[in-house]
Order: sequence, then structure tokens, then C-alpha cells
Amino acid sequence: MNSITHFGTKTVHKVSCILFISRNLCDYRSDGDKSDNGFGFVEEPLKKICRNRDYSELGGNLDTCEYEGPADQSFSLRRSFMDYEWSDATKILDILKRDGLGFDAKSELNELQIRVSGLLVRHVLLGILRSINHETKTRCAKLGYKFFVWSGQQENYRHTANAYHLMLKIFSVCEEFKAMWRLVDEMIESGFPTTARTFNILICTCGEAGLARNVVERFIKSKTFNYRPFRHSYNAILHSLLAINQYRLIEWVYQRMLLDGHSPDNLTYNIVMFANYRLGKLDQFHKLLDEMGRNGFYPDLHTYNILLHVLGKGDKPLAALNLLNHMKEVGLYPSVLHFTTLIDGLSRAGNLDASKYFFDEMIRSGCMPDVVCYTVMITGYIVAGELENAQAMFDEMISKGQLPNVFTYNSMIRGFCMAGKFEEACSMLKDMESRGCNPNFIVFNTLVSNLRNAGKLSEAHEIIRHMGEKRQYVHLLSKMKGYRR
Repeated sequence: MNSITHFGTKTVHKVSCILFISRNLCDYRSDGDKSDNGFGFVEEPLKKICRNRDYSELGGNLDTCEYEGPADQSFSLRRSFMDYEWSDATKILDILKRDGLGFDAKSELNELQIRVSGLLVRHVLLGILRSINHETKTRCAKLGYKFFVWSGQQENYRHTANAYHLMLKIFSVCEEFKAMWRLVDEMIESGFPTTARTFNILICTCGEAGLARNVVERFIKSKTFNYRPFRHSYNAILHSLLAINQYRLIEWVYQRMLLDGHSPDNLTYNIVMFANYRLGKLDQFHKLLDEMGRNGFYPDLHTYNILLHVLGKGDKPLAALNLLNHMKEVGLYPSVLHFTTLIDGLSRAGNLDASKYFFDEMIRSGCMPDVVCYTVMITGYIVAGELENAQAMFDEMISKGQLPNVFTYNSMIRGFCMAGKFEEACSMLKDMESRGCNPNFIVFNTLVSNLRNAGKLSEAHEIIRHMGEKRQYVHLLSKMKGYRR
């Protein structure tokens, strides 16, 4: 702590308090960590840290316009410009859909005599990306690249980094890995540096194929890898590895980062600490927290979120309460996210009384629970077999104006099935559809599996028939237990 004494004894005391709480109350082992996935409330905020930083490269929101005219230009002119681009993009997409034997899409595109712009290319590629599904992925990859090549050959237009990334994303989603890597090489040859966005697309694809280490090594050695919003490119790599849960690789990259002479910052510490905790390396977790304070970095809202998760999973409600109070003392007020993280951890530890206490404490402190928080409470009650409490919480969230999402409904359906109330479970499926909440495959599978296990084969078949009528997840039906055509 000597390195931070110049901040004053009060500051040193506050940092010491955090380190003491975390070390004293995180010292436990949870065998459940190896099997469950109760880390979403910690990982997701960390994963979102850099998404806003990636805004300019991604082109902002997918539905917004990149065009920026003079400050005094009227909104109507801008809207007119956007309408023309959308109209041209629609025409191009219609032509591409008709591509095949006896129809030359390239000739038809040339006859349109459309002026190609970055915004037009973006609209078309996004249209293709959004149309990809299990049946169309091979065709979408071919059509996307055909348009990409054609548009790149047009006069007064040169592909942007954003266009390359959208095409890479199409190849990634369509599982065209070789084509994806060829396009990366083409992108570099065209003079574009590989950025965190490039890395993120590749690592998310290759991580699933077991090639994550190769991708990381290539980018570490690459002299074209650059990403200005980060202090250094290593944070971009660490952030992307977190997105695909490559915890051991995070450790390896962190060591390479130190060997290359780069100093960690708050983002680095948060990611690496969480990776160590996820791997069960609590001693290393504590050492990093100590080091963070010694190097003059103080816990931020994301650090506190990690600590609250640790305390919740360790069933340490009193320590968590002290930490929440400490946050207020240092001017970092807990949000719904922090309370939800804690409630989720305590719920997974089986302490529903403490979960309910902090749920009420959150409301008392002026934070209104959102659909995620309600869902965490409901799921905790369902897992504990307390269907009545789950139903009461479900009714309360609706009365408070919070509409259940697909995860909420899945928990309630599972709860009714566990209680043998299959009529109510099927009714819940109808309720969610009537509210405009489309059930996903997990919801259907939960209901069908439980109906089959209870011997209610006709009811299970009815659900499958309903899926077929709506053309939902037809390609996944074979994964359902006992499914027969």
C-alpha cells in the first residue's frame, strides 16, 4: 500500500477495506462453478465496456445512417438521401435473390446504373446478414461475396473497413472459414489495419473451432493490428477472449502483455481477475486485487460487480451489505445491475431469504427492479421448488409494468412442469405468444421434454405440431428427446 499513501490515509483505508473484504470473504471453493453458467451478470457488463468504443468502426447502430452533411443542412434532405439509399438497396437485394440458372445478377446490377456508396453497401450487406438461417447460409455467403466484389469494382467507390467487417461477419455466420481468412488477407493488402473488430469476428468464430490460440498469436505478432480507443491492443484481445469465455487464454495473453512491457489498467485488471476467479484461482484473484491498489487503480463499478458476485456465490450476505455501503461511501452508488448480480449469486447459493432481502433493499434505495432482476428471483424460487413465491413475483412484475421475457416464461413453464401442472404450463406458452414474446427452442424443448417424461405424449406432439405450423426451429426438432417424424 506504500505506493498509494500520497492519496491520503482516508483513501488508503478505503482501498484496504475493499481488499480485506474480498480476501476475507471470498475464501471459499464452489464446486458448482465448474458446471453452471451463473456468470452472465458479471461477464456481460464487462463485455459491453468496449462496445460503445467500437461505435465508430461498426457504423453505430445498425439501423442508423453514416451520412453527415453540413451542420445547416435540413433534416428533410438527409431523410431524402437515406430514402434513396434504402430504395436502391431494396432493388439490389431483390436482384440478388433471383440470382441463379438463367439469370445473370451482375448484368442486372449494371443495368440499374446505381451510384454505389458506403451506406448503400452497408444496407445491402446488412440485409443479407439478417436473412441468414440454417437453410440459406451457403447461398447467402455466395450472394454476399458476389455483391461485395461487384460493388468494389464500381467507379468512384472503394470498400471501407466497415464493409470488409460486414462481409467477414457474413462468412463467419455462414461458417465459410477459409473464405473469411482469405478476405482478411485481402483487407490487409488493401491497406486496412486489422482492428479489435476484425479480431473479435475471427476469435468468436475460430474459438468454437478450437483455433483461438492460433488467432491470438497471429494478432500479437501482426504489425497491422491497431485499435486507437484502447491504451494498447492487448486490451482489445482480452476483451474479445472474454466474449467467448477463453479464460485460460486470457491468462496467457496477460503474461505476454507484461513481457512486452505494457502496463495493465482498470479494464485489464477486471478481465484478468474475473478470468482467474472463473478458473478457481482465488489466490491469484486476490494478488491481482492487491496489485491493482498498489498501482494506483481503484475498484470501479465493474470491479464491485465482480466482488458482489463472489460474495453472493459464497453466501456472504453480511459482507455484501458492507460492500454496498462502502460503495456509497466512495460515491459509487449501486445500480440495478449490482443488486441483480448479488441476488443471482445468493440465489444460486440457495439463500433465498437473503436474495429477497436485497431485492427489497434495492427498492428501498430507489432502484426499481427490471425484467432481468425479476427473472432472477423467479428462477431462484423455481429451482427451490417454491412455485407459489415464483407466481407471486411473476404477477408483481406484470403489475409493475415489467413485461416477462423468454427467460422468465421458460422458468415459469419449468416450474409448472415440476409441480405437475401441465395445463398451466401450456397456458403459459399461449400467454407469452399473446404478449408478443416469441418462444425460443429452449422453451419448446422444456415443455415437450417434461410432457413426454410425464407420459403426456399427445400434448407433447401438439406442441411439436405447433412448432411446425409456425416454421419455428424445424431444423432443431431432431434434437428433442424421443422425436420421431
